[in-house]
Order: sequence, then C-alpha cells, then structure tokens
Amino acid sequence: MAIDKTALYKLSYGLYAVISNDGVRDNGLIVNTVIQITDTPLRVSVTINKSNYSHDVILNSKVMNVCCLSENTPYKVFEALGMRSGRDTDKLKDVDTWTGPNALPLLSCEYMNAYLCLKVVDTVDVGTHTIFICDVTDSMSCTDDPAMTYAYYHANVKPKPNTKKKGFVCKICGYVHEGDVLPDDFVCPWCKHGADFFEPIEG
Repeated sequence: MAIDKTALYKLSYGLYAVISNDGVRDNGLIVNTVIQITDTPLRVSVTINKSNYSHDVILNSKVMNVCCLSENTPYKVFEALGMRSGRDTDKLKDVDTWTGPNALPLLSCEYMNAYLCLKVVDTVDVGTHTIFICDVTDSMSCTDDPAMTYAYYHANVKPKPNTKKKGFVCKICGYVHEGDVLPDDFVCPWCKHGADFFEPIEG
C-alpha cells in the first residue's frame, strides 16, 4: 500500500480568517479547517497547528471569531494573516476590521460573506494540531458573494512563483526555498507544511 498525498488536494476546503486576542493585541491566521459538527447545540470545530501563535492564544482565551472569506478577499489579507507570525507582528494593523459582538475584531464585509463568534467548550489533541470544539455564540450572513475555496485561491489569488529562481516552491502558499537541496525535515516558514508539500523549480 502507498500513500499519494496529492489525493488530499482533491478534498474541498473553504478558507477562513480566525481572529483572537492575546490580552494585549488582536491576532489572526488563515485556516481551512472550520466544520459544523452539530446542530443542537450549534457547534463547529476549528483545527489549528500547535506551532501557530494563535493556537496558544485561543487555548488560553477560549474565544475566537471566524470570518468566512469570499472570493473578493485580496492577497494582502492572506499575506497579513497567513505569512508572518503574531509573536512579533501586529498582523491586523493594516487590515480593515470592525468590532464584533464579542469585542473581538471581524474583517470588513468586503472580504467575508459571513462570520461566527465562537466559545471553546472542549479540545482534542491530535498530535501536531488541536481540534477546538466551539459553541456558536453569535453569527451573521453578510453577503451573497461566493465563498473563497482553496482551489479558487490557488487559481486566482495566490501569486505565481518566480520560476526564474532555482529551488523549491511550496504548493500550499507559494514560499520559495532557494538552493539545490531541500532538507527532508524542512518546514515552510509561512504555512508550516513539510517538505512533502514542496516541488522543485528550475531557473
């Protein structure tokens, strides 16, 4: 038996901005792992990599907002929330937001078609990630704009890699590691995916 990881690329994903606060400043990240799990009570799960700063923030605060991104979301939002760390960066500084019902920020309705305010009621440790089980405390559908899918992001939003460089490009976020060799234990500094998610490029 063999595992073809490209089979996982066929799974359908939406993209979401998850926003929290560490007690000093607001923070956020991009995920593709928001799923409704029950109707009564109304609960969703949000899965976050433990290496992300937002993971510990949410683990401590127990609250977050989920912004359901629409196809109108520009690359600058993904760049701000998904390609740098909240440990040393004010990720929302240059992103248009407003204050939600739970006092946490929400993205401009120009960029999202709905939002969910969540309270963590349980967690499940799944190794590299934690699944946060959450009650929906507030929600609203904002626009009828189509949802941003992973496929749409890759086809229409994410910049194409500079193939004049020699190295390896991350198939998830487009980060380019220059050089002749990609270490087996290499982890993308932007999206935290491993070497299996890189492909060679030739300049």
